[in-house]
Order: sequence, then C-alpha cells, then structure tokens
Amino acid sequence: MSETRAPSRRRLLQIAGGLAFAAAAQPALAAASTGSTERVIEAARAGLARVGGRIAQHDVVAVADFSRPSSQSRLFLVDMAGGRVDGFLVAHGRGSDPSHSGWLSRFSNAPSSNCTSEGAYLTGERYEGAHGHSMRLVGLDASNSNALSRAIVVHQAAYVGPQIVRACGVLGRSEGCFAVSSDDLPKVLGRLGPGRLLVSARL
Repeated sequence: MSETRAPSRRRLLQIAGGLAFAAAAQPALAAASTGSTERVIEAARAGLARVGGRIAQHDVVAVADFSRPSSQSRLFLVDMAGGRVDGFLVAHGRGSDPSHSGWLSRFSNAPSSNCTSEGAYLTGERYEGAHGHSMRLVGLDASNSNALSRAIVVHQAAYVGPQIVRACGVLGRSEGCFAVSSDDLPKVLGRLGPGRLLVSARL
C-alpha cells in the first residue's frame, strides 16, 4: 500500500489562497453579468431615444449584442416597463466571420456581402418564406439601409441551437439574417412582432 502524505503547510496556504480568490471572484462575475444586462437595457433605451419616433410599439425592444461569441445568448428581448431581459442564441452572417471563429469581425451593408449590418431596424410583417415563418426588417440607418433589398430577416435555422454549440463550439452562419433556433423562433416573434425596434451593435 502506498503512503498518503499530509499536505505541507505551504500547499495548505496555496489551497486556502485559491479558495479565497475563487470566493472573491464570485461577486465580480455577478457584477459583470449585471453590467452586461445594464448595457443591453441602455442600448434599448438609447435606440428608442434616437429613432423612437419611427417605432410604433415601445413595450419590447430587441438588442443583438455582437460583442459576444455565437456560442452565447446575444439576442435580447427587453421589457421596457418591467426591465426583464431574455436572451437567445442568434447567428451572424458568414461574411462577418469568414474564418468561422464564432466572433463577428465586421459589419457591412453592402449587397452580396453576406454580412450582418449594424444599426436600428424596424420590425416588419411576418410571412412564410424559404425558412418558414419569418419577419421582415427595415433598416433605419445608413449602415443597414439595404436590409429590405438584401432580404435581411428574422428566421429559424437548423444551424442554430444549443445542440450545435455542444457539437461544434460555434453556431453556423447566415447570409446576414438574424437566424435563431426553431424552438426560440415562436418566442422571439411572439413577443417582438411588427412595429418594434431591433438594435444590432457591439456593446
């Protein structure tokens, strides 16, 4: 039988120090999460302050935060009255991530760029298209003014979902559309609906 040695005093201090560091890190992680939520809410408020005169419904605002990787929830629905924020997975365009790293590297409004565009969008009509139930988007800024002609919409895609993240580490990529999972699409379209604001940015 091999002998089991008691940890040295130095090792015990190292363990204690590590535990203390981990305990101290927990509030910092919570604060970072709270800060992220606050940035999303602030982006929703700022968007309404800037283009709210062109938005009929101010109760719910969508914010797509592309400073996050595709493996994380980054399409947020903000309840402007209650402050509730719900997050969903969403793909970015393959032109915005040519190496398929999972990180958006650039925005573009150019036709055939296959990129995600930044800016404020007005949510439009729902329709049945190539990807099933979808919702049109109207770009309200020079940075996304080609949204309608590029057919940039909200739709479901088989390459989006937690199972894709588990298998591949990243989501698949769209051609610039805000593609969500088939499970999340009814929730997103049900709460967002026409006449509301979607903000696409790196927060």
